[in-house]
Amino acid sequence: MRRMIMAALALLATGAGSAPAMPGWLAGCWSEQKGPNWTEECWTSPRAGNMLGSGRNGRGDDLRSWETMQIERGADGKLVFYGSPKGAPRVAFPELSSGPREIVFANPRHDYPQRIRYWREGMDLAAETSLMDGSKAFRWRYKRQLGS
Repeated sequence: MRRMIMAALALLATGAGSAPAMPGWLAGCWSEQKGPNWTEECWTSPRAGNMLGSGRNGRGDDLRSWETMQIERGADGKLVFYGSPKGAPRVAFPELSSGPREIVFANPRHDYPQRIRYWREGMDLAAETSLMDGSKAFRWRYKRQLGS
């Protein structure tokens, strides 16, 4: 019994076995405007091991695409990003890496994207989708929307 207690204390001291933190810094509504083209993304605050997101983009008054998203804790304790563009079946992207202001999800079996990365640059939110090797990258730099 003493050995089990000592092993548990050792795990707690090293942080091993602890679940990754939800990316609360992602919460809020964000937008990017490039001429008539716009992109918006909104995320709920973390609650019960879950964050819900939605995104849309367009040109002027025309909606081009939309997506529902979710970040949740998987059965193994790691975070998983789920994306569902235009109501399609959701696709899982398990967490690849994370830090205090960055998180990367990846699914090498998906056609595109295979990697989804979010990070903070000061007060802005940056996002990138790409193939696993970083090629075919698309980037966004969002500003926080007023009131969020």
